[in-house]
Amino acid sequence: MAEIKHEAENKHEYDGSQIQVLEGLEAVRKRPGMYIGSTGPRGLHHLVYEIVDNSIDEALAGYCDHIEVTIKPDNIIEVTDNGRGIPVDIQPKLGIPAVTVVFTILHAGGKFGGENSGYKVAGGLHGVGASVVNALSEWLTVTVRKDGVEYKQSFKRGKEDGPLAKIGATTAPNGTTVRFKPDPEMFEILDYDYETLNTRLREESFLNAGVRITLKDERAGKEQCESMCYEGGVRSFVEYIHQKRQMEVLHPEVIYLKGQLNDSIAEIALQYNNSYNELILSFANNVNTPDGGTHEEGFKSAITRVFNDFGREKGYIKEKDDNLSGSDVREGLTAIISVKLTEAQFEGQTKAKLGNTEVRTLVSGIVYDKLKEFFEENPAVAKSIYEKAMQAARAREAAKRARELVRRKSALETSRMPGKLADCREKDPTKTEIFIVEGDSAGGSAKMGRDSAIQAILPLWGKMLNVEKARIDRIYGNDKLTPVVTALGCGLGEDFDLSRLRYHKVFIMADADVDGSHICTLLLTFFFRYMRPLVDAGHVYIAQPPLFKVAKGQKIKYAYNENEMSAFMLEMGQGAKASRYKGLGEMNPEQLWETTMNPNNRVIVQVTVDDAMKADEAFTILMGDKVEPRREFIEKNAQYANLDV
Repeated sequence: MAEIKHEAENKHEYDGSQIQVLEGLEAVRKRPGMYIGSTGPRGLHHLVYEIVDNSIDEALAGYCDHIEVTIKPDNIIEVTDNGRGIPVDIQPKLGIPAVTVVFTILHAGGKFGGENSGYKVAGGLHGVGASVVNALSEWLTVTVRKDGVEYKQSFKRGKEDGPLAKIGATTAPNGTTVRFKPDPEMFEILDYDYETLNTRLREESFLNAGVRITLKDERAGKEQCESMCYEGGVRSFVEYIHQKRQMEVLHPEVIYLKGQLNDSIAEIALQYNNSYNELILSFANNVNTPDGGTHEEGFKSAITRVFNDFGREKGYIKEKDDNLSGSDVREGLTAIISVKLTEAQFEGQTKAKLGNTEVRTLVSGIVYDKLKEFFEENPAVAKSIYEKAMQAARAREAAKRARELVRRKSALETSRMPGKLADCREKDPTKTEIFIVEGDSAGGSAKMGRDSAIQAILPLWGKMLNVEKARIDRIYGNDKLTPVVTALGCGLGEDFDLSRLRYHKVFIMADADVDGSHICTLLLTFFFRYMRPLVDAGHVYIAQPPLFKVAKGQKIKYAYNENEMSAFMLEMGQGAKASRYKGLGEMNPEQLWETTMNPNNRVIVQVTVDDAMKADEAFTILMGDKVEPRREFIEKNAQYANLDV
């Protein structure tokens, strides 16, 4: 009753005075996440993409062939293109220069007028890109070179810092330069990551054959530069993916399909490799659509129909055989789908999913007709791909039988939970945690030291299956993975249902040595390949046990790295002793609780998948057959102790 009384005492009238009207770019600064997704690293890098997308739109319109992105000292960004230059004449309706309109007013741009606009195809269709970057920058300057004259205007936190000024004559080619500094009031972190920008800009260069994109880093100690231009376009994209991962391909040439419907154009490049995983990357007007949409739907439905129709015509699929499923025909497939259209309909400002229905028809028609034609003209390639698809179908049937066997076995057992699971008492999954622990001894300490109300413990033992080298039929019934699947309760693969998850925090707790890292990576690979929504929803964590115990008399401190250990020893003075833990099993229950499991002072890492292609690449390299790329990857990334893929 106390809470109810408190609310009643503080209630006030709700009238028109409480309704706020946010003018200009105030709305962006008030709710930045609505426009750029987050105020973390993802949102910070998104600012660069918004400006680059405007330059790319100039390239799509045929007026730009070189874009230069520079990370200046103090994490200032500069983007220069050789396009037409943003218009500087007076916008008739508002009575101010067009360039000022572009950077200060939401939903203003040259991409709304259809046939009469400055762009037939554009990624930036909401008209908020440049103005949002301006709003979230401490300062921004735009320089326009147009018809031999240079113009410049400056802004501070979205507001004009003086009118558009004519600088004077210039011999430089037409184009636009935007320089900005992200606002520390808006962002949690201001440090740009070269590799993150490099990955995105490389995508842009693949998707726009012949356009050169240069990325420079001019920060002290980080100086580097790369210039990218791919005449092969999306074909080069597929080749690059396979080459970087050193994957064996089933056929030497990338299959390239292209077609047009009215003003919409679709390009598809695909090639099969010997892995068991698919990688489909889709783009609309050069914007990555990680959640897919109508272009992906059209591709997936058509490729399945082609395989079944052509396969029956040629006798690859016998009368008695069932049709191949979508997962069968996409096993080992790497595909790039790129569509360019006049009126792209994205879901939300972050443009994660394409909604245009006519694109489904366009892509579906191209894939069905042209892939069938390719198979007719290349029977040897078709046969090798079909053999792989048929093997996948047989494995799927074996997995189905194994799954049904597991279900029947579970239904007959009185207790469905694994015997080694020490469950918690709380039944609300939003309040519970499970620790998947390497080894029985560590599992024993964890069981004794845990908070049994909310924390469950599942010990693992023995060598775990590397799912990167195994089809799903080998996973069902596997004595190392089945207990994990059963304990989590949400199934795997096509049967995965996140709503059935029994614990909202899933911890991997392994020794801080090579074996522990290997087990951690094996489990992460399993989650990524067969329980992907678990990772996407942010439920997977890595527990971080301390590496050292620093003691002086009765005073004990735990250090999670060598720097921390040195600092503690200095702080404690002479006579402080440091000992390194060889494994979790060395800790008694109280120590394990205090250092690794206690929610009040533990150190944990949440596993995120910000870039699906980078994560897919990491798991392919780390857990694949090739030794050399694995060694190179580890040497390059050894400095990053915490895995955040």
